[in-house]
Amino acid sequence: MPDTLQKPLALSLGDPAGIGSEVTFKALRDLGPEPPVWLFGDRGYAEKGAELAYVPFDLPVFSSARSAAAAGATRAMIGISAEATPLEFGVVRADYGRVSLASIDAAIDAVSAGHCSALVTAPIHKRAVKLAGSEHPGHTEILATKAGLKTYGLDYAMMFDSPTLCVALLSVHLSLTNAIKAITAEKVADLAGLASKHYRRLHGSVPRVAIAGVNPHAGEDRAFGDDEIEIERGVALARERGVDAIGPFAPDTVFVSASRGRYDLVVAMYHDQGLIPVKALHFEDSVNVTIGLPYLRCSVDHGTAFDIAGRGVADARPMRYAIEWAAKHALKFKS
Repeated sequence: MPDTLQKPLALSLGDPAGIGSEVTFKALRDLGPEPPVWLFGDRGYAEKGAELAYVPFDLPVFSSARSAAAAGATRAMIGISAEATPLEFGVVRADYGRVSLASIDAAIDAVSAGHCSALVTAPIHKRAVKLAGSEHPGHTEILATKAGLKTYGLDYAMMFDSPTLCVALLSVHLSLTNAIKAITAEKVADLAGLASKHYRRLHGSVPRVAIAGVNPHAGEDRAFGDDEIEIERGVALARERGVDAIGPFAPDTVFVSASRGRYDLVVAMYHDQGLIPVKALHFEDSVNVTIGLPYLRCSVDHGTAFDIAGRGVADARPMRYAIEWAAKHALKFKS
């Protein structure tokens, strides 16, 4: 664990009806006193998470990040008042969505103001935040909008980092039909460039970027579709821009090659193409990173897990990894 992280991580606790608070308190219990972390959420809901983790809720609670900073707090909670209803696990409610959104906003503000070094987010429920009035389907879009970033793939994107796989997604919340229609050479080149830039920032080396195809065997010389024509143009354009890109490769083998060290970064053509290998190989030790933001943000690579919420059985290893990962890389984003 880095001993030079002077400012705490900001950690938003996500949807109260999910496992966010539980896995956070379990992770902090297992990590010990380092790194410094401030939690953002409703105190009452957080106390239930501590109970499920079998740890006392002994964090000092502040009304703002500024007051926590003035007190020199290392482990603390910034209480969010959102007039929330009593907690019922596994239930979608607008109230819980409002708490989620308020927690995210407060955590972003703390990082933007320089009180915190990076942002870690626990899962939110997309329908709950929609009921609460958000027009955005998830964290990525919420964070990008607040940062003034406009175009996915050019200004910001979703990237997953793990010990053996780093994967950037060409599209996120689109149906498979629309995701394939959305593939263009410009988008492929833009994302390859953006992801390569942020890989260098995180890992300190120029990545070898493998571009995945979309059809079986990457089309097999057009025998199984011609979508790869556009992808090939994107690879060529990325190389013209100085990106060490190659492809397109058959989707079923490119992740094998990357996981064995042949490539450092894979650009996947759609959401599940990239997420299936990451989750299959690294469910407990991968993070979702929003690249393009003016600060470092990562999250666990799982959802609210309503099916087990409130039972005390949630696995905290993904959250522990996310906290450790953020602490390791936060200083690379110091302005």
